[in-house]
Amino acid sequence: MTAVDNLWYLASEARQQAEQVYHGLADDHEDFVEYETLRSVSRDRFRTVAERIEAQGLPYGAHTLAYNGSGEVLLVEQASIDTWVLPGGEVEPDETIREGARRELGEEAGIDVDYDGLGVLGEVRFRGDGHETWGVLPIFEGRATSTDLVVRDPDDEITDARWFAEFPENTRDRDVLSEWREKRFGD
Repeated sequence: MTAVDNLWYLASEARQQAEQVYHGLADDHEDFVEYETLRSVSRDRFRTVAERIEAQGLPYGAHTLAYNGSGEVLLVEQASIDTWVLPGGEVEPDETIREGARRELGEEAGIDVDYDGLGVLGEVRFRGDGHETWGVLPIFEGRATSTDLVVRDPDDEITDARWFAEFPENTRDRDVLSEWREKRFGD
């Protein structure tokens, strides 16, 4: 007897959850940058992200675009992949999406922000082994209440945190962040 592959069903359930989360965020916020990206992944990775999306609509959790009074943006370094990224990560089951973004910001950079709203709302599409699904990448924006950075990442993924006036070449989603910066600060 052959085991039934339920990956198609998982992908469908994940899409439905992503739609609910996406529309909830879009309805609650305005004037944010939208983008879509596609990632081709292995069958195992597809299952992992589809399970995350089915649970919360979020394949990568929630993130924060923190800026200071000079308009510099906070990025954290993931040295294992030699990339600067926005602070963020998985949202715990007892947290709202924004609460998860705030907790991750505190862990990865040691600061807090006064949130303005949603800065970027992304659709991350995944293809793997003939299946497709998508999830939501919410990126909240806010002005830092302090600028003294301290990395306290319990996962040991983040090795540095810095303020940047210009995004380094090895910044993940650099074009999207530049579009947000132009819209937010007009520069």
